[in-house]
Order: sequence, then C-alpha cells, then structure tokens
Amino acid sequence: MKKSIIVSLSIVLSSSYVFGNISKSEIMQNQTKITKERNAMSITEAEVILAQKAWGDAIVAIGKAYTDGKDYKIVAKNVVDTMYAYDEGKVLFKPTKAAHKQFRLTEDDAVSYFVTGSQSEDHGFALQPWSKVRFENSGIIIDEDSATAMGEYYFTDAKTGKEVNVEYTFGYMKDENGKLLITVHHSSMPYMPTH
Repeated sequence: MKKSIIVSLSIVLSSSYVFGNISKSEIMQNQTKITKERNAMSITEAEVILAQKAWGDAIVAIGKAYTDGKDYKIVAKNVVDTMYAYDEGKVLFKPTKAAHKQFRLTEDDAVSYFVTGSQSEDHGFALQPWSKVRFENSGIIIDEDSATAMGEYYFTDAKTGKEVNVEYTFGYMKDENGKLLITVHHSSMPYMPTH
C-alpha cells in the first residue's frame, strides 16, 4: 500500500495539473512526509541484532528473578508484553519444548511456556536458569517494515556452564512508536539422525 501511494504521488508530480486546492508543492510535501514515515517504520539489520540481544538478556533476567526469589512471573509477563506483538495482532509462537500445545497464540500461553502457568506441560523454559544467550544468524531478510532472522541460538546453563544450541526463526515488525516486536518465533532442537 505504501509503495502504491508513493508511485501515485510520483505520477501526479510529473504532471503540471493542480487538483482542486492541492498544488504541486503540497503534493511534494506530502510525498516527503510519506517517505519519512516509511523510513521511520523501516527495520535495519542492526535493530534486529539489538532485539535479539535484548530477548536473550530478558530470558536470563527471568531466570535470575526466579533464583533470587523475586516475582519472576511478573518479569516474564512484562517481557512477553513488551517484546512480542500480541497487543498489535496475531503472533505465531512455536516454542522448543512444547508437545501438547505446540503453538502459543496467546500472551498467557507464551508466558506459561517461559515460567509455567496456563499449560500443564510447561516447566518454565526460562527457569533453567540460563546465564547467557547468544545468537548466530544464518541470515536476516529485511522487507522495509518487517524482518525475518533465522539461525541458531545458544543457551548457557547457569548451573553447569554447558551450552545448549537451538534452531530459530524470528519475525519482527515495528509498532507505532518504532519499537521492534516479535511476530513469529519458531524454535526447535537440531535434527539428530538415528541411522
């Protein structure tokens, strides 16, 4: 839709017509405004990498709140509420360790996965706890106002220091304030052939 508006404005700009009370300079001002709005909603690779780091730090913070005897469920709720786009629309979340309710399409079900709650199968993934999460992107696709990243992330067990690697795909969008939010989160263990 945004591209078609800009194309339409470009066509109008190339003509010498004035439509009603709209002059050529007003159309150019509107085109500049639309371009600025589009640029403000565009996502950069650097923003995706920062969002990944923030997500990893948040998983560590939930586990730390748990081991420190703090209200880790509130921390998890705040993490899901501020990092996932449930308030903006649909989020597609397929966590690693979910068998009976594999897809977490509500905020409550997402929180449950991280710290237990609405789903009895959940043991609280973030309660491990983890001391570090690092991302290794296989690739990032930027499509102006959305982005997709795929690769492996590594979770360091706070008790043993051992790393667990998991494969992921994350999708992102920006909210009206320009904050990157997760719209897709698919996570799975690497395939281990038995033959």
